[in-house]
Amino acid sequence: MPDHWRVALIDSGLNCESAARPIAASRFMDTGTGVVMAPIVADAGGHGTRIAAIVLSAPAVPDLLLAQVFDHSRATTAAAVAAAVRWALAQRANLIHMSLGLRDDRATLAGAVAQAVASGCLVVASTPARGPTPYPARYPEVIRASADARCAPDDISALNTAQACFGACPGIDAGARAGGASFAAAHLTRFIVTHVGPGADFAAACARLAPLARFHGIERRTH
Repeated sequence: MPDHWRVALIDSGLNCESAARPIAASRFMDTGTGVVMAPIVADAGGHGTRIAAIVLSAPAVPDLLLAQVFDHSRATTAAAVAAAVRWALAQRANLIHMSLGLRDDRATLAGAVAQAVASGCLVVASTPARGPTPYPARYPEVIRASADARCAPDDISALNTAQACFGACPGIDAGARAGGASFAAAHLTRFIVTHVGPGADFAAACARLAPLARFHGIERRTH
């Protein structure tokens, strides 16, 4: 069993000012005729940097693997994400985090995620509170995370719906108003790194997380 978490963030990279230092990093670009790997570039939109800051604020900082699959446009492809997932597995990731969602199912992405799950690697992906569940969150045994305004940064909720397994804080911190499922997924990954032992698979992680949830069931709106 591994003795520490090795988390792969599949996102937009890190900006130059970030204090985070990945132990391995690569950029995945879909050329239309195949996916090529290249050195990472600056995180122009800052999304990946913010996600990394949340995950790496865990009391026991995990090893960081960085896969860059989109830029400030937030555009990527299933092929690029699938290549990043397989790279993360080759780098011995035991948790793959994806604060992203794709509208359409693709066999290449489904296969990569299934390979990760079969290997015992946890996969955490974001999903909106309403509307169609995107991919990869829709795949079996992916921990689906959505925003829950009831949650502070150190809380999670056990939603147990078709839309999401768990909810978490929708902002970077308790005072932040902007955010959503992307940040909630990052807070959930931080919670997993803090409270779940390395090497836990989907079933073990969910069984550990559920009793730690501050809220159970979906958030009820009063207006």
